[in-house]
Amino acid sequence: MTERVWIILSGVLLVAAAVFLWWNNLSAAFVTAALGACAWFLSYRAELRKKTKDDDSSDEDSGEESEHQ
Repeated sequence: MTERVWIILSGVLLVAAAVFLWWNNLSAAFVTAALGACAWFLSYRAELRKKTKDDDSSDEDSGEESEHQ
């Protein structure tokens, strides 16, 4: 869920950066594009954290099963 919010924010910021570039406002376009890139990296980070959390929970589950056998 969190990664989807960051992806949407990244897309919105990318569109805003394109609009600023179209209006020839290079400073605002650069800042907006940089924020969009940060939002994309945060979405990637959220996805990786979710995967590692899922992997850790599955490892704990399989470890408990092997201890009880």
